[in-house]
Amino acid sequence: MKYIVQTPKSVEQAVADLEAAVQRHKFGVLHIHNLQETLKKKGVDFPNACQILEICNPQKANEVLSEDMDLNMALPCRVSVYSEGGKTKIGMMKPSAMLKALSDSPALAGVAQDVEKAIIEMILEAK
Repeated sequence: MKYIVQTPKSVEQAVADLEAAVQRHKFGVLHIHNLQETLKKKGVDFPNACQILEICNPQKANEVLSEDMDLNMALPCRVSVYSEGGKTKIGMMKPSAMLKALSDSPALAGVAQDVEKAIIEMILEAK
């Protein structure tokens, strides 16, 4: 269900490289959540850097939502870049696995596989 790779880069550099890869693949970054900063503002001193990128391809999102509007709750895709045990990791929940739990539509399974393949390529480019 999870796809995670390790990179020798810093969290900040991996995020920058992931943003560039997202653009090359004609996806967009809708927002970046800096979990560590958000928790700090709430009075929690969380030790691990963690930035969560919300990414989307408008055409693929339209395909999914045209088939099943309820799946808006699973969009956009999220890719996390974080530190753990002194190592930087890039990971996501696999769209194909999430969709399998939410829908039995063969059409949507194909879209999820296409999106998953593209995001894995982006992650590997940023690695």
